[in-house]
Amino acid sequence: MKNEMRLEFSAVSENESFARVTVGAFVTQLDPTMEELTEIKTVVSEAVTNSIIHGYGENPAGTVIIMAKLEEDTVELTIKDDGQGIGNVDKAREPLYTTKPDMERSGMGFTIMENFMDLVEVTSEPGLGTTVYLKKHLSKTKAFCN
Repeated sequence: MKNEMRLEFSAVSENESFARVTVGAFVTQLDPTMEELTEIKTVVSEAVTNSIIHGYGENPAGTVIIMAKLEEDTVELTIKDDGQGIGNVDKAREPLYTTKPDMERSGMGFTIMENFMDLVEVTSEPGLGTTVYLKKHLSKTKAFCN
């Protein structure tokens, strides 16, 4: 099975849960385990929250775009914003690093993404935005109820 979707929404925090639920519903077509579905929804939350808080900050006029591709047992997600971008991607990916300590941000977003996904690629340019590409191969074993 091969399927794709694109979702674009305003960069406001209220849309984080919308993105999470929408991607989760789309991914269920591949019959993931509950753990896999939870992990995918969590990384969507992390990436979207990063776009909203770090990409746009106080600018609610921005947009976040999510593209999802499903093929066989693989989920590919691209979360993109046209916000302020990241000056040093390597530094931003360090555990506990945050540019918003006053907002009680844990600095674990990229670490969580890396733990739950098979591949995480981050491209960013200051002033031009950030793109996060995520890929996960789903397990072939499913829990069966008799």
